[in-house]
Amino acid sequence: MNIHEYQAKKILSQYGIKIPKGGVAYTPLEAKRVAAKVSLTGPWVLKAQIQSGARNRGYFLEKSAGRRGGIRLIKARHNIAPQAEQMLGSTLVTVQTGPKGKIVSRLYVEAFNKVKRIFYVGLAIDRENAALTLMVAPTKNEEITRLALNHPEKILRLQLDLEGETTPEQVQRVMDFLKLPNKSARSLETLINGLHRAFLDFDMTMIEINPVGVLKNDELVALDAKISFDDNALYRHTDIVRLKDDYEASERELQAERNRFGYSEFDGSIGCIVNGDGTALAVMDLLRKQGVGTACFLNVKGGVDKDKIISGIKIIMTNPRVEGILINILGGFLRCNLIADGIIAAASEVGLNVPLVVRFEGTNKEEAKVILERSHLPIIMAETMEEAVNLLVNAVEESA
Repeated sequence: MNIHEYQAKKILSQYGIKIPKGGVAYTPLEAKRVAAKVSLTGPWVLKAQIQSGARNRGYFLEKSAGRRGGIRLIKARHNIAPQAEQMLGSTLVTVQTGPKGKIVSRLYVEAFNKVKRIFYVGLAIDRENAALTLMVAPTKNEEITRLALNHPEKILRLQLDLEGETTPEQVQRVMDFLKLPNKSARSLETLINGLHRAFLDFDMTMIEINPVGVLKNDELVALDAKISFDDNALYRHTDIVRLKDDYEASERELQAERNRFGYSEFDGSIGCIVNGDGTALAVMDLLRKQGVGTACFLNVKGGVDKDKIISGIKIIMTNPRVEGILINILGGFLRCNLIADGIIAAASEVGLNVPLVVRFEGTNKEEAKVILERSHLPIIMAETMEEAVNLLVNAVEESA
């Protein structure tokens, strides 16, 4: 589950992390009122609140919204309402939203903070080493994703304990790596420890601030914030569940939720259907080793009927990012033949225009294979997960 920037910043502020003064606005008039509260003289920053990165480099589909992106610096108060009117209700497209974009339903009006320099900081789960990985990198106009691909040596990675505290030595390593002045030491310690505690307290899977700004007095301020939570742990955080914005969710996500499927979307090109989070992660790792990203994965779990299976498979088949589909089912309570029937029914409704590789293991495996063979659909069968990934990657390359 993801939340908006303003919601993430509120959580960070509870851990002592400094954030600019700001407020949410749903109308142009409200934006003007909020601006007056956060700063009497300005400048101000209007930020489109959609769950996507790269908003400042995005563009609006509607010509009336102007050519400027989803983050705008406003220097005169009389320009706030007109700019807010352009942005609200318009569709913002970024590299992460896809060409359809997302409609802007609210803005975050923030006091502009002039900073001397900026850097990136993020925290994510390192599953291979059963730890958290803290990532920091000095940035200017460089995107962190390009930096990771082209200059990984410019990113410092530190493993933090899953239960303990960040050590002073680790904080000092970040200080030295970023070449921060000594006056920033206490602020940096608060930032890193705050991220660490928040991550553990709320069962997060990812948190990043891109960027952190260094103010004139050398204090650090979170100029942006992005947080993702572990869906499987949300039952422990009813206050976080209330932050969920169904307006942001796609119809595919809502359909998956109605059927109680686990569903996640990413930036890759392969759609995965599995019955277990561990299986999903294993498939994603194998794809990553092949240099291929995951577009989405659907965890159908057990205790479902044929109609729900059909609905789940259609969710993957209708995702425009998907260039190939991998179905990896370990049959237990969930019978393999039920999945096979669902594949055929879904394909008859929406078509099968991309390569599909299926690997079954477990209950009614042979029966499921016969069902698919008799369908005469262009489905590729595999015996192992590794073989399934290899066959799909080759099939996608050939179809391209």
